[in-house]
Amino acid sequence: MADELIESILNESRSFPPSKEFSDQANINEAKAEEMRKLAADDHIKYWAKLANEELHWSRPFSNTLDDSKAPNYEWFNDGEINASYNSLDVNVSKNPHKTAIIFEKEDGKSESITYKELLLKTSQFANGLKKIGVEPMDRVVIYMPMCPEAVIAMQACARIGAIHSVVFGGFSSNALKDRIEDAQSKIVITADGAFRGGGVIPLKQATDEAVSQSSFKVNNVVVFKRTGENVNFNKGTDIWWEDLVADCDLVCEPKPLNAEHPLFILYTSGSTGKPKGIQHATAGYILHAKTTFSWIFDIKNDDVFWCTADVGWITGHTYVAYGPLLSGATILIYEGAPTYPDVGRFWSICEKHSVTIFYTAPTAIRALMKHGDEIPANYDLSKLRLLGTVGEPINPEAWIWYHKVIGGEHCPIVDTWWQTETGGAMISPLPGITNTKPGSCTTAIPGIDIDIVNESGEPVDEPNQGGYLVIKKPWPSMLRTIWGDNQRYIDTYWEKFDGKYYVAGDSAYRDEDDCHWIMGRIDDVLNVSGHRLGTMEVESALVANEKVAEAAVVGRPHEVKGESIFAFVVTKGNRPTGNDAKTTQEELREWVASQVGSIAKPDEIRFSDNLPKTRSGKIMRRLLRAIARQEEITQDISTLEDESIVKQLQGEE
Repeated sequence: MADELIESILNESRSFPPSKEFSDQANINEAKAEEMRKLAADDHIKYWAKLANEELHWSRPFSNTLDDSKAPNYEWFNDGEINASYNSLDVNVSKNPHKTAIIFEKEDGKSESITYKELLLKTSQFANGLKKIGVEPMDRVVIYMPMCPEAVIAMQACARIGAIHSVVFGGFSSNALKDRIEDAQSKIVITADGAFRGGGVIPLKQATDEAVSQSSFKVNNVVVFKRTGENVNFNKGTDIWWEDLVADCDLVCEPKPLNAEHPLFILYTSGSTGKPKGIQHATAGYILHAKTTFSWIFDIKNDDVFWCTADVGWITGHTYVAYGPLLSGATILIYEGAPTYPDVGRFWSICEKHSVTIFYTAPTAIRALMKHGDEIPANYDLSKLRLLGTVGEPINPEAWIWYHKVIGGEHCPIVDTWWQTETGGAMISPLPGITNTKPGSCTTAIPGIDIDIVNESGEPVDEPNQGGYLVIKKPWPSMLRTIWGDNQRYIDTYWEKFDGKYYVAGDSAYRDEDDCHWIMGRIDDVLNVSGHRLGTMEVESALVANEKVAEAAVVGRPHEVKGESIFAFVVTKGNRPTGNDAKTTQEELREWVASQVGSIAKPDEIRFSDNLPKTRSGKIMRRLLRAIARQEEITQDISTLEDESIVKQLQGEE
């Protein structure tokens, strides 16, 4: 694409209005949006009650919309009963049983489809299998699976019988899996013999065996799905093949009516301490937000084919793969493999092959693919695409423009969505039929969500283009309920900053003259690597666990593809390694972190020093380390450093 076009758009801060053709058919038009926003502003509780009654099927209707008696542990619809699986599957089977629910594209190029009726039967059968091995409501079930339909079936089966699922990303190490099994106290693990990725096989069963054997909490059973056919260790007494578990199970499993506040899932996300946070979401509020935002933001129609490229191990895969689309009766595409296998045209080949109409991916993927030039996507027919989306981190304007022009053919609206594991679903996003979009901006809050930007004192920042804390001023149904097993950490992390007045997202942001929001990055020490949130302490803890490391400090620095890369400053035991010894130790530590946390957490750069920059009180000056990692001029006062001479060593100058 011509550099002149990019430069002109950036210089003009150009906005892109939706086409009249798109607006005329959109699910949410200007009048509807105005009506929704007015009702939410006039009566926040009535607004959500109306939506909950219109959008969800209740086993027992609710009369109490919001219970704030234990704030900030808010409860929604807590005298009603509901089932997430019933709303996802049974409701749609009653309408159109033979509609395709899932298109599964395998890495080897083969594909298969599953109808809503078939998905309900498979889910019910597996739910009965779980009950057969003693799974009961409130039991935690860890799911460590490839990106295949069985991962969604396992999630839906847990929801059907009231078990709480906790999905662990298949790219995480056995140690990370062990930590999550222990924290959730999960007596069941569902995994596979392996997963296909990039032409190879990821040994999920081997990692599961290591995690289970090292866990301080006893796992009763490991259910193993045969995906790759690899020979794996089979532990008699605990391991059960998926196919054997369901062989004699009935195809009907009545969905269990559950209290609206019944925990649907726990999903672990990194925090600023070494221990991951188990984000707990409740059933009714979560599925309400998943269904409504999916319909509004993606303008879903009956004949759409929706492809969200996220793994179900992340919140995006929960909300916009396993729940939101199925709650809306949509057809989703699931892809098993790597985005560049067997070549860099794979995403576009899949879009052409399956006539994908809505494509939702991370800016990291867009940046990686645009590096290969315009000619790659030009080889494929992308004319069926009518809407594009981004998720996981702010998208840089250049990538937005490439996405708009080269992939969307300048006719697809782009919905740049801001949200978190904790929020449950998108909070700030264009509504594609009415919003004027801007490259790099997530624009405005969706109806019913009350966003603000405040200063250090908690006062609203009224001036345009002035940064501050992004906060949410009113509770919303899909909000996290607590951190599993640690409610005080929930309060301290999200509410303490402004004395419980606001939910504090942890991101800094500003609003421009058009009231469009721009996300500037994390305020705390959580990194956003390729759209995945990693706590600096989690990586530091892994480094320090190595016998060669005395101390470590981790910071992020901008990366043109991943958004943020990991830069580690390490103090080794004994003499500081130099030359070839330093290179060998760096690679050894990178692989060590991968084994402890996962390959996504590998530091991109490790720099050795004799000491870390500490104040006389012993506090590490992280702002100084960030400046050094980013090769910025050091402007802060370093007179409080215990040893000022360490700065040149940290900068790599000696």
